[in-house]
Amino acid sequence: MSVLAIAFPFEAAVSVAGVAIGAARPLLGLSLFATLLLLFKPLLKGLLQAGLLLLSPRKSLEERRLTQKIRSVKLLNRVASSYEVSQPNLAAELRQLASRG
Repeated sequence: MSVLAIAFPFEAAVSVAGVAIGAARPLLGLSLFATLLLLFKPLLKGLLQAGLLLLSPRKSLEERRLTQKIRSVKLLNRVASSYEVSQPNLAAELRQLASRG
């Protein structure tokens, strides 16, 4: 602040207000952007889901069931392999269950 600030307090106040407004402008813009994101969150979420479905469509029910079936067969074979040494009869039964699908 200069000596002129004493003589002209209005001009000094205007310059300080200009600095304050310059500092507050990015905060105002950021808060406005955050408010718009919150306001349009359902729309943006729907657009994101639609874009993801375009890139990788959902598998049909038959494909999902087949994947689950293969996963369960692999699990039964894995468990049967772990019981092969200690309980061979149980391992054989588990492999038989796995072969049925």
